[in-house]
Amino acid sequence: MSDQERAFAAVNTAFGSLGRVCMALDADFRIRYASELLGSLLGLETASRAQGMPIESLLGSELFGPDGPLRQALLAGEKREGWRAVLNVPSGPARLMSVSAAPLLHDKFGVCDPAAAFLVVLRPADESTVEASGPIAGFGLIARSPAMARVFRMIDVLQHSESTVLVTGESGTGKEVVARIIHSHSPRKSGPFIAVNAAALPGELLESELFGHVRGAFTGAVRDRAGRFEASEDGTLFLDEVGDVPLHLQVKLLRVLQEHTYERVGDSQTRRTNSRIIAATNRNLRRLVADGRFREDLYYRLRVFPIELPPLRSRREDIEPMARLLLSRVGTRTGRALRLSPETIRVLMSHEWPGNVRELENALEFAATVCQGQTLQPEDLPPEIIPPTMLAGDLPVLPTDTGKGFGLGPVDDAELRAALEQNRWNRLATARSLGVSRSTLWRRMRAASLA
Repeated sequence: MSDQERAFAAVNTAFGSLGRVCMALDADFRIRYASELLGSLLGLETASRAQGMPIESLLGSELFGPDGPLRQALLAGEKREGWRAVLNVPSGPARLMSVSAAPLLHDKFGVCDPAAAFLVVLRPADESTVEASGPIAGFGLIARSPAMARVFRMIDVLQHSESTVLVTGESGTGKEVVARIIHSHSPRKSGPFIAVNAAALPGELLESELFGHVRGAFTGAVRDRAGRFEASEDGTLFLDEVGDVPLHLQVKLLRVLQEHTYERVGDSQTRRTNSRIIAATNRNLRRLVADGRFREDLYYRLRVFPIELPPLRSRREDIEPMARLLLSRVGTRTGRALRLSPETIRVLMSHEWPGNVRELENALEFAATVCQGQTLQPEDLPPEIIPPTMLAGDLPVLPTDTGKGFGLGPVDDAELRAALEQNRWNRLATARSLGVSRSTLWRRMRAASLA
């Protein structure tokens, strides 16, 4: 054993006695050393192959991907403590972990391996720590709010369960995303995930879609057809917009939940199903029950394990980490390394987000398409995202305005180009030299085909 291996073994023993897993990463964020305690979490075979693996393969790209906040912090020479991440366990359920990371300081005696650049320490996260202030990442998601921390904990609990789940929340909060995560981390993860949107089909077609039909059951039924319950056998049926299921179908759906049996449309043969149902709705089912538009017994059959996804406006602390994660995905698709300016983050956090996460993702996709550089500015965002004060310009229109409405006074296109070239096309410097806001300058550049 080399001196370097002995040094890490000593660190391993010290952290192991505290129930901590210690890993040393190289400059490429690959595991160079991993403590033996990792085997108790991953299994001995997987742990033995950990050396050389990228850390993001264990703890996810949300934190350690190219734009992940922990990777960026470590590259900047900063440490982070008490973050949460989901440890991907190949042969078992994922584990929620508390993660601390720091640049590795090298001793003056030269004992530490010079190729080891960063230190990562893990410990299992319990309920008392899961709602701390640090971000939590995993399952393809990242968040910071206590409300989403509880959602993460519910997903973690459901890894060992096949209970019926009802996911509620406004449109765009990610109900189907959560349903897919629950399925992919459940005992049924090797089975199919079949999604049906109840609001997209009229009652007659929805019944056939769910239960199937036999030849001649109705006009156009020229052959037998299996329904979604059959297609989702040994897997999960995701019933989206369940609040829009007609009353006559609610009776049949209730029977499936109670007895696990159904008949195809036009058939008398009873069939059995073992599909797990995850339902979702953006409607208030309690109110629908009170109004007689949704069966109370079905409501309670669906609501065995309820998960409510809060709207984005009520958890603004999630906007920044979520925006960075979504932008990194956009950058991966387009082959660009994209960043958010501080001004853009402030604009994102001030918006009400009626479309929630879906609207945020669309806004970032738009901004990434418009942006010419690597850093997204507020003017790159869709107009409905930009505050009215910024749309109007941060400074009042000059008295010598030509009437074009851009607040640049009598500056023509040639003078605008000259100012840009003089400032090496730096928008901020050019805006300052002209005495206008950067958003006003950008709109004038677009009008002059210079953007």
